Amino acid sequence: MIIRTFCYPRAGLIGNPSDGYFGKTISACFKGFQASIEMWESPTIELVPSRRDHSVFSSIEGLHEDVRLHGYYGGFRLLKATIKVFLDYCHQYGIQLDDRKFTLRYSSNIPSRVGLAGSSAIITACARALMAFYGVSIPRHLLANLTLSVETKELGIPAGLQDRVAIAYQGVVFMDFNRPLMETRGYGEYTHLDPNLLPPLYIAYREDLSEGTEVYHNDLRTRWNAGEKEVVEAMSYWADITVAFREAMLRGDRAEMRKLMNANFDKRASLYNVGDGNRELVATARAVGASANFAGSGGAIVGIYDGEEHLKQLEAAFAPKNIRVLRFEPTEPLRDQPGL
Repeated sequence: MIIRTFCYPRAGLIGNPSDGYFGKTISACFKGFQASIEMWESPTIELVPSRRDHSVFSSIEGLHEDVRLHGYYGGFRLLKATIKVFLDYCHQYGIQLDDRKFTLRYSSNIPSRVGLAGSSAIITACARALMAFYGVSIPRHLLANLTLSVETKELGIPAGLQDRVAIAYQGVVFMDFNRPLMETRGYGEYTHLDPNLLPPLYIAYREDLSEGTEVYHNDLRTRWNAGEKEVVEAMSYWADITVAFREAMLRGDRAEMRKLMNANFDKRASLYNVGDGNRELVATARAVGASANFAGSGGAIVGIYDGEEHLKQLEAAFAPKNIRVLRFEPTEPLRDQPGL
């Protein structure tokens, strides 16, 4: 029997990057791309390479382009780290695994290194496959923590819980990472919001900005730890506008939602250099009347548009810059079988 699991990318709508600083965020998974895992029993444990793990190139320029888009590592490190952390989890909770072995293959068409949580999607899909293979149930809030542990502790990738919670829960999720909860139980308060309350949203991304999350996290952590007033106040600001966005969403106030999404990016851009390419992404969208905020750490934006004609205007504005635009289609929330 072949086990198949998959996860969608996510876009941070509001509050990012306060999730790692006891803040609040709203994120949503969307259709159009996915990371998938296939897994079956075999005599030995084997990880099958994907196209991101290949080592044969047509030219030196081809190797250079591959590194620029995907970095120096493919998906193998994500899979190996996930398997290790999954076993650590089982040891911690006294879960005895049987001695069956498996072959595991992954694939992903989520645009790489543009802040759409492609790595987290691969890790979560891998964890879900391991759970199904060994019959282990992990609650969604702990699955998000497990994914974060893979990235931060095992692989040294700077990250917060937002992406991992959004992918573990799917749909549109309001997340409260307030300090008392995080310091006493290690996870926040996560609430699904009705996807039907979202205004029309678009995603625009450019792969020529592929940098990896660690670049755009900049030195915020160092400045936060040092108690820099501007950074500390910004985290509180982002948490506050997340609550305001949820209230505007519930009453259908699109004008307020637009204003808050724009303000989220503007505050971020005031703290550090987000890069000319990212500023161009945002400026192009706003020039035709759409709102624009980072979907993640840079390279992709999310915003509100007014209708089909407005979406066509966005596409026309971005086309000469080789920037892809797609309609945001939120996924349904996962409610049953937590973590599976």
